[in-house]
Amino acid sequence: MSETSRPLPATLPLPPPPPPRGIRQWPVWCGIGAMWLMAQLPWSLQRGLGRTLGALLRWALTSRRAVVRANLAVCFPEQTDVWREALLRENFAALGIGLFEFARAWWGRIEPMRRTARYVGVEALRQVLDQGRGAILISGHFMTLEICGRLLCEKIPLAGMYRPHDTAAMEWAVKRGRLRYACAMFGRDELRPALRHLKQGGALWFAPDQDTLRGDNVFVPFFGEPARSLTSTHQLARMSGAAVFAFFHRREADGSYTLEVKPAFEDFPGGDAAADTARVMAAIEAMARAAPSQYLWMHKRFKRRPEGAAPIYD
Repeated sequence: MSETSRPLPATLPLPPPPPPRGIRQWPVWCGIGAMWLMAQLPWSLQRGLGRTLGALLRWALTSRRAVVRANLAVCFPEQTDVWREALLRENFAALGIGLFEFARAWWGRIEPMRRTARYVGVEALRQVLDQGRGAILISGHFMTLEICGRLLCEKIPLAGMYRPHDTAAMEWAVKRGRLRYACAMFGRDELRPALRHLKQGGALWFAPDQDTLRGDNVFVPFFGEPARSLTSTHQLARMSGAAVFAFFHRREADGSYTLEVKPAFEDFPGGDAAADTARVMAAIEAMARAAPSQYLWMHKRFKRRPEGAAPIYD
């Protein structure tokens, strides 16, 4: 069955509610309007402005800059200070470009990206879905997450799992933007509808590589350091019978995109949630090593530590 003829899962979302219009939301709507305008700029201009914006953010976000330095020191101890500082600068440049990519994915046109996008391994994913089996795609938090998610949705009907925004206007705008291309969006607490989507043969994408208070967590290695990690991939695969794929997406030096679906994990899930979670984190670490400038190093990945371990961040 072709990618265009295969029916969508029966978990299509309901229409979004009316946008919140309270006076407290007005500043947020101004910001959303600015992002919408950003999304309409030519892509060549966005890339240049993105690097400039990244440099400004590197100067302004002093606490986050310190977090990036701490993460790079922990994850790349074998590298020199000069190498890590160069990576820090490139990381903020990628962040600035990524903000334009996010805005374009939600509210803009992606013809410039579509023309040069390269897909690897998507056929194996499509074969699993055509057999009526669900599929879980796991990724890290890379700057290209949103734009490459939209590009992949043009090949595979794809749902996402995400952390809802605290601000009502931003949540409404972003969710509506994502539902332009995703077949469904599930909040992180919407486990039952996400499982139903998988059991009905749908594909679900999420990034389980951040330290959160919600959900079952275990400490597993990440760049050789114990990192508190969600066991959600193990749990969802165990309860749904879905196949699990790592999805690596990156921006190339020439501005094109590569979307690579790795071969499905073998013998997954196993009987040990911690072991399965370690495999997932190892896959995300390999992706981060392959495109280190595009990973979200400003997140406090090692904020919670095992008992007796020294803190990473001041």
